[in-house]
Amino acid sequence: MTIRVVVAEDQSAVRAGLVLILSSAPDIEVVGEAADGERAVALARELRPDLVLMDVQMPKLDGVAATAQVTGERLADVLVLTTFDLDAYVFGALRAGAAGFLLKNTDARDLIEAVRTVGRGEGLIAPAVTRRLIAEFASAPAAPLRPAALDTLTRREGEVLSCLGRGLSNAQIAVRLDMAEATVKTHVSRVLGKLKLRSRVQAAVLAQELGI
Repeated sequence: MTIRVVVAEDQSAVRAGLVLILSSAPDIEVVGEAADGERAVALARELRPDLVLMDVQMPKLDGVAATAQVTGERLADVLVLTTFDLDAYVFGALRAGAAGFLLKNTDARDLIEAVRTVGRGEGLIAPAVTRRLIAEFASAPAAPLRPAALDTLTRREGEVLSCLGRGLSNAQIAVRLDMAEATVKTHVSRVLGKLKLRSRVQAAVLAQELGI
């Protein structure tokens, strides 16, 4: 399966480097490039890529707002790329529904693997900031979740949510719950839909907050 990617980065030299790295992978195709957030959203609507690699600090429309539009319209998954591991923009982007984020000092191999991971429908967070990210979410006032929303989950969906809270990948969930990986993907989608969440990262944080 080829992963179709739009690269959104305002610095032309950096953008060219990202495109070069991603294009070197046989299973990744860069289908569009954007130098600002508005263009990134427009390309996502036009091309319907699998993933948008999104810088957080861009002109016209910043990466947080662009991420919210892309995920809100279910145009593509978003992988945020940032220079700062504690940038407030990053937390905003994850709340907006980003599937994860990487630091710009990530090497070429890890960048390609990150795109593959998110392309499979899984979440990814730079290891260096995972704990601080969870702490940030935990310290922020959580939007009230009606018990009825959790009650709509089937037993299996509840088990999947619990696995997401443990940070398990789809493959790991499939092994743990003895089901096909494609079935896991279906359950994850249903969990997100029922709980009105935009990404599995949000689901993982919610599961931890609720002690599921």
